[in-house]
Amino acid sequence: MTQVIETIDVDVPVSVAYNQWTQFESFPHFLNFVESVTQIDDTHTHWKVKIAGAEREFDAEITEQNPDERVAWNSIGGEENHAGVVTFHKLSDATTRVTVQLDWAAEGALEKLGAAFGVDDRAIKKDLASFKDFVEDPANQNGGWRGHVG
Repeated sequence: MTQVIETIDVDVPVSVAYNQWTQFESFPHFLNFVESVTQIDDTHTHWKVKIAGAEREFDAEITEQNPDERVAWNSIGGEENHAGVVTFHKLSDATTRVTVQLDWAAEGALEKLGAAFGVDDRAIKKDLASFKDFVEDPANQNGGWRGHVG
């Protein structure tokens, strides 16, 4: 199992960072490998991704969601086998630390090689920097789902 943990501080209140993260259909704006995310219901999403030139689709189930604190998920079905959690930590009224942890089973030689050389870590770090740019732009701050799961 491969694991990546990355953290970034964003210059928005914790509620803004959390709200934007729960707008899953906006993920293609800041996650490089995501082609689309469709929200099926409160706890299920359908993903289309492109990793190392390979297109894949999978569903994910949100297993835990606490407003302004955390969102956790697991993939279900499809070729992808991964789980993750993102946590939100209030540093000040205007700054939030966002931490992402992803665990997955690298499939095939290319993914295993990428994991061994830290390609995944760099990609996630880059995507978090894109999230920072995205969430700090007031034009992109649009709502959020504040329900509880788990």
